[in-house]
Amino acid sequence: MASAPAQQPVLTVEQARVVLSEVIQAFSVPENAARMEEARESACNDMGKMLQLVLPVATQIQQEVVKAYGFNNEGEGVLKFARLVKMYETQDPEIAAMSAKLKSLLLPPMSAPPIGGGITAS
Repeated sequence: MASAPAQQPVLTVEQARVVLSEVIQAFSVPENAARMEEARESACNDMGKMLQLVLPVATQIQQEVVKAYGFNNEGEGVLKFARLVKMYETQDPEIAAMSAKLKSLLLPPMSAPPIGGGITAS
């Protein structure tokens, strides 16, 4: 018999701000910053490698924070938290700003391809 899926925690806007700020702070912890830097260097700005190497490290760092607030300790908990943040972004400028900061931590600015690069329209 399958167990019922765990209920998703419901956070108020204020609680979401607290959790989001803790997630952002977690990326500046020296050990986590080193893990992210190592993953980014290994990925060499290759988007496919970023998804393979950087995203799992970023997800683990976020999991450590969100699990303390009742989100499950799988990648699914991070996704549910991200959806909650997305929902509050439109209602709260502070959450929108923190969300943008988190995104900048996860994905470094990608350099634009050179003008006249190898991609041609057919």
